[in-house]
Amino acid sequence: MKEEEKLLDYLRGGSLRGWEIFGAHPELNGTSFAVYAPAAAAVSLICSAHNWQPLPMERDQYGVWRLYLEGNLEGAMYKYRVTTAAGEIHDRMDPYAFCCERRPNTASIVTRLEGYQWGDEAWLSRRSRCHDRPMNIYEVHAGSWRRNPPAADDPKGENNFYSYHQLAEELVPYLQEMGYTHLELMPLMEHPLDASWGYQVTGYFAPTSRYGSPKGLMELVDRCHQAGIGVLLDFVPLHFVRDFYALHLYDGSCLYEPDREEERYTQWGTALFDFTKPHVLSFVKSALDFWLSVYHFDGIRYDAVANLVYRDGNTDRGVNEPGVWFLKNANFALHQAHCCAILIAEDSSTYPKVTAPVEYGGLGFDYKWAMGWMHDTLDYLALPFEYRSDSHNKLTFAMSYFHSENFLLPFSHDEVVHGKRTIIDKIWGIFEEKFAQLKSLYLFMFTHPGKKLNFMGNDLGEFKEWDESKALGWNLLQYPAHDCFHRYLRQLHHLYCREPALWKADYHPQGFRWLDVDNRSQSVFAYERWDLADSHLAAVFNFSEHLWEGYMLRGLPPLAVCTVLLNTDALELGGSGREIPAVLQADDHGQVKLDLAPFAGMLLRVEEPEADQPEDEPQHPQNTSL
Repeated sequence: MKEEEKLLDYLRGGSLRGWEIFGAHPELNGTSFAVYAPAAAAVSLICSAHNWQPLPMERDQYGVWRLYLEGNLEGAMYKYRVTTAAGEIHDRMDPYAFCCERRPNTASIVTRLEGYQWGDEAWLSRRSRCHDRPMNIYEVHAGSWRRNPPAADDPKGENNFYSYHQLAEELVPYLQEMGYTHLELMPLMEHPLDASWGYQVTGYFAPTSRYGSPKGLMELVDRCHQAGIGVLLDFVPLHFVRDFYALHLYDGSCLYEPDREEERYTQWGTALFDFTKPHVLSFVKSALDFWLSVYHFDGIRYDAVANLVYRDGNTDRGVNEPGVWFLKNANFALHQAHCCAILIAEDSSTYPKVTAPVEYGGLGFDYKWAMGWMHDTLDYLALPFEYRSDSHNKLTFAMSYFHSENFLLPFSHDEVVHGKRTIIDKIWGIFEEKFAQLKSLYLFMFTHPGKKLNFMGNDLGEFKEWDESKALGWNLLQYPAHDCFHRYLRQLHHLYCREPALWKADYHPQGFRWLDVDNRSQSVFAYERWDLADSHLAAVFNFSEHLWEGYMLRGLPPLAVCTVLLNTDALELGGSGREIPAVLQADDHGQVKLDLAPFAGMLLRVEEPEADQPEDEPQHPQNTSL
């Protein structure tokens, strides 16, 4: 495609490759600069390599300002000095900058993206969207997973971040050890305020310099891939920060935001993208494609989808048609360009067909966060024991709608900040009771249909809420209860990955069946998982404080042999160590007698006697899920 055709495609909203058209591009003998600012009266380049003296740029008929400078400018800092139609002069960063200064400085940096030697060809050839594969995501804030000791010139430790290289050295082995299949990084696009966690973006094409160079991020992704770990990136398509050196009122007009002031800003004080403007569609779609193409990310998690499908996320205000159009347009184009890209919606709304393909009237996501499941589950465990029988359906309700979307079960960063308390601290009970229930909670999560996401620190049993300015409390692992839970979670993760029944038929109605759905009096739940072939598991949970001796688990195949794969009450997992036979057999009616310890969960492998196996294909009981 010729350069003018590429530009016209961008201006019409059809481009995924705006980053090839705009920005600073080092070439053989110099560097070309291009910025879209159609309403500007004049634009000049100011650059450290030219003593910050204004160098006038030329405007073409489409409102693109260009300049070519001879010489090697890689590493030079630059800005665009924009003169508005009203005569105001503002120094702006490059919207397509590939690298920026570390905050609080705001210059863009000329950067060559080519030259990194990738070693992830084998991974790229076999990756998929994981619908019939295990997906266990570890959500990480790169600035606080671990921290370096404060330096002499930074006694408060405000800049003692791990680098991308350090994360590659230490985080990747941790992911492998713990049995995570994917890493999800909270937004890494350049942003001015640490406390925004990356959700108030200035540089949509620049990995934040807090943690190193663009090639450092490439190394982190590459090392993950070589270790068999997929990498997902959190992305903010709804809004951008209003700091005046960035996108806000960029050329004196509302170039990226709505023209009407009452429609321009969010409840977070940021500016909304205006998706009625075709070039804005191309800008955000290009940013999405950029991270998939240049940095080899395996997928994107879209933030605040509810606010894209409804105005201000409020159903009473009606569907936000431009936002819906953006989602359909972007997701269809990305899946055309990246067939294996995993697109995830962080969506708390009930908008239909979020994970249906665009060509079938859906939004085109692969997965949607199961916010209802998450809230109901945590609300249930926060109840005093004597009130749980009245809220029994909080743990069963999700299966009444689960097959309407491809749901992902999240315990994310949003649940452990702002006074919400951490996962373990939400659970009712004394210290020992909390840990016992926490183990069963995670067994419930990993045996329930749906892919999984867990935020860093949850794996340590943190009681202290997450603080983006401090490292996680790794010292907790010196205490037996925390260390035992950490080892338990590692065992559970690896068990999950080994058992096809726990993920292969996540979104097939016959992959799940209730065995005990309405046992309110005992606060007991039981169900089976099946991979539609020959892997058959049963999970049973006692979320009461009582010991239930002689509990009868019903609905199994007659004379089935049940092997205990995991018992949260086992002594080696920090439980009471109450004796449970390693192998149990169902009677002629498909019943197995168990002793269920307080707050305990068990996972059983169910095998039918050889004589009961059909010759052609395995049978499965009729699905009776709610």
